[in-house]
Amino acid sequence: MALPIIAVVGRPNVGKSTLFNKLVGKRLSIVEDTPGVTRDRIYAKVEWQNRFATLIDTGGIEMFTNDVILSQMRRQAEIAIESADVILFVVELNAGITAADSEIASMLKKSGKPVVLCVNKCDTIGEPPLAFYEFYNLCLGDPMPVSSIHGHGTGDLLDKVFGELPEIEEEDYPEDYIKVAVIGKPNVGKSSLVNRLAGEERVIVSDIAGTTRDAVDTVVENEYGKFVFIDTAGIRRQKKVDEAIEKYSVLRSYMAVERADVCIIMIDGTEGFTEQDSKVAGYAHQEGKACIIAVNKWDAVEKDDKTMRQYEKDLEIDFSFMPYAPFMFISAKTGQRVSKLYEMITYVREQNCRRISTGLLNDMLAEATAKVQPPSDKGKRLKIFYITQASVCPPTFVCFVNSNELFHFSYQRYIENQIRSTFGLEGTPIKIISRERGDK
Repeated sequence: MALPIIAVVGRPNVGKSTLFNKLVGKRLSIVEDTPGVTRDRIYAKVEWQNRFATLIDTGGIEMFTNDVILSQMRRQAEIAIESADVILFVVELNAGITAADSEIASMLKKSGKPVVLCVNKCDTIGEPPLAFYEFYNLCLGDPMPVSSIHGHGTGDLLDKVFGELPEIEEEDYPEDYIKVAVIGKPNVGKSSLVNRLAGEERVIVSDIAGTTRDAVDTVVENEYGKFVFIDTAGIRRQKKVDEAIEKYSVLRSYMAVERADVCIIMIDGTEGFTEQDSKVAGYAHQEGKACIIAVNKWDAVEKDDKTMRQYEKDLEIDFSFMPYAPFMFISAKTGQRVSKLYEMITYVREQNCRRISTGLLNDMLAEATAKVQPPSDKGKRLKIFYITQASVCPPTFVCFVNSNELFHFSYQRYIENQIRSTFGLEGTPIKIISRERGDK
C-alpha cells in the first residue's frame, strides 16, 4: 500500500536537510552551509510509533529569483507540496520571519494541505527564547521548537506531523490478488503490455513518451489466478524530467513499486540495455520485490537461432546486481509469449514469500562451510554458529557469527549462492544479516 507523504519545505539554508537526516536516521541529504545544495527531491521512509510515511526533502524555495537553478528548485518544491499529505515548513530561529518566509507561508495556506511549522536551531533545552514567539505571526498554528543538530524536540514534532497524516487506506484487493507493477523507461510498451494482458484497451497507448501520467490499476482474473496490473509512468533520467506534471508521475511510479508484490521491468529489445534500465531495476531490487525482466518488441528484432542466447548473456552482465531475475522475450504488440508471464508472475511471487525451516538451512550451512572454509584474519577464523530465516518478502536470513568484521561481503555472497543453489528462490532478492553473539 502507498505510504502517506510528508514534504519538508522552506527557504534555503534553514536546516531542512539536517532535519531530514535526523528524522530518517541516516545521512541521505547533503548538508552544507551553502544555499541550494539540495536541488532535487530526496525520498526516504520515516517510522514513528509503528507508523510509516515517505519523507521528501526539497531544495530551498526562493520566491523571487531569476537564477535558473533556484527557480528549478522552487518548481521541485511546488511538486512536492502538490503530492504531499502534510507539509513540514522549516524556518530559522535566529533569522526571524523573513519576507521569503511570509511568502512561502501564504503559498502553503493556499495549498489547503495541513502545515506543521517547525522553528529550527532552538538549540537550548527548556523554554524557547522570546524570539521563538514571533513565528506565531505566520498564522500557521503553534510552531514547534526543534534543534535538528542535537535532535531536541524531534519527538514532539513527529507526534504532531503523524497526527495530521491521514490513516492509510486498506487495499481494496483481497490477499489472493497479486499486485504487479509494470515499470521501465518511457515508451517501452508498458501500456501495450497491460492492454494485451487484460484483453482489452484499458490504458492509453501512444508513441509519445509520457502518455501515462499516473499509476493505473487493471484487474485480471483468469485460469492462472487473480492479478492487479499497475501501469506506471516511465521513469526517466533526472536531467530529462522537466515537466512539473511528469515529476509528479515519477513519484507515483515509485509509490506503485512500493505497493506491488511483483515488478515487471520492461526493456526495449530494439534498443538493448541502457543505464536508465539499471536504475529502474535497482529501485525494485532495493525494495525487495520479486522481479521479472521482460524484453519487449522482440518481434521487431532481427534474429537467428543464436540471437536470444547471446542477448541473455549480455543481459546477465548488465543485470549482474540482480542475477536472480528471470528473462522473458515478449511482444506486447503481437502477444508473443505474453500469456507465459502469468505463470512466471505466480512463480516468483511464491519464491518471494517462501519460508525455509531452520533445520534445512543449517544442514545447508554445514555443507557450505565444509566445502569452502570461512575466512580468517590474524589467526581468528569466522564461525557461523547457525542460520535462521527472519522474514519473507524478500526472504531475509540472519547468521549468528563470532565476528561481524570477519563475515566479509564475498563470503556472504557465497552463502547466498549456496542458499539459491539448494532452495531455488528464483526471481526474488535475498537479504543476509549478520549478528554477533550478544547483539540485540
